[in-house]
Amino acid sequence: MVEDVKSSQYEASVSVNQKLINLYWRLGNSIIKQQASQGWGSKVIEQLAKDLKSDFPNMKGLSRSNLMNMRSFAQNWPDLNTNSIVQQLLDKIPWGHNIALIEKTKNQEDRLWYATETLNNGWSRSVLIHQIEAKLINRQGKAINNFDKTLPKPTSELAIQTLKDPYHLEFLDATRESKERDIENAMMSKITKFLLELGQGFALVGQQYNLNVGGDDFFIDLLFYHLTLRCYVVIEIKADKLTPSDVGQLDFYLAAVDGELK
Repeated sequence: MVEDVKSSQYEASVSVNQKLINLYWRLGNSIIKQQASQGWGSKVIEQLAKDLKSDFPNMKGLSRSNLMNMRSFAQNWPDLNTNSIVQQLLDKIPWGHNIALIEKTKNQEDRLWYATETLNNGWSRSVLIHQIEAKLINRQGKAINNFDKTLPKPTSELAIQTLKDPYHLEFLDATRESKERDIENAMMSKITKFLLELGQGFALVGQQYNLNVGGDDFFIDLLFYHLTLRCYVVIEIKADKLTPSDVGQLDFYLAAVDGELK
């Protein structure tokens, strides 16, 4: 029974992944067409990121850097919506895996081979990158066999990462963060009072402040700067009991702010 539940969860997650990958491809393809007609200098991506942020303020997968990834994805897979073999492979692996394939390999043949091996072996993103960098394809040959039509085991690293993919959660807008965002938005609606509660010297830098670290987007709930202490102050809002992973996340944000902003 446990295995059956896990399998059903993973199958549902793969279905969401399919919708997400196709949405990102369509957005990327639209960017390519607009840039072709308007030119690079028209700032198509910047304007689209601004418009999408306005319409979907809680969806984090629509940042400028991720829109650039979508453009690259559509550019490298121009026939995604017509090539069933490509679709069946790429729809079943998370967005992070797809970006890694583009960034770490040079041609479609290699990408398809590594995508097939990812599905057959249930590789996590880090394992996929390791295998590419270790040039596994050169040791095993480039022939692409028909990959197993069944999904990887629900206990595989790929299945676990697919279930927990943050892009899925943002796409569905169905995370526990919803109540945390309610608190955050309530604070922002009374920002003057909130700043007074914090004390003198605090200046608001941003809400859901975007940091790009190693090509990945991260979002700080509230970022402040203290004018007297001359330092950034990171605030993460948690509606539930604080966990060690929350503390680890906060430590990461502090290090990222030090490295990227300070």
